[in-house]
Amino acid sequence: QVQLVESGGGLVQAGGSLRLSCAASGRTFNNYVMGWFRQAPGKEREFVVAINWSGNMRKYADSVKGRFTISRDNAKNTVYLQMNSLRPEDTAVYYCAAGSSLVTTTDTYLYWGQGTQVTVSS
Repeated sequence: QVQLVESGGGLVQAGGSLRLSCAASGRTFNNYVMGWFRQAPGKEREFVVAINWSGNMRKYADSVKGRFTISRDNAKNTVYLQMNSLRPEDTAVYYCAAGSSLVTTTDTYLYWGQGTQVTVSS
């Protein structure tokens, strides 16, 4: 079992930045692919970005490429999401997830955090 707790969400103006963190506890953190997903009101949960166990492979959704950066610190059992040039359409609840494969679908992610709200005002 892996417990995930997100933090760092909040309200920001368009063009601003936020850094989300996801702290993991339980089973060995560096065994897992770590991903970020988001869900806006009335929409399905969508993939944002993922990183493999060593941090040398990443996969980004086209909508965030060049603006968002994922990183991980295995010594701290933490994954980060640096979000720059934020847009109103980035407004959503952001979820951290731990999984077995570097993929964009939710079904291979075994553990999920409770989510943190990100709101971008225009």
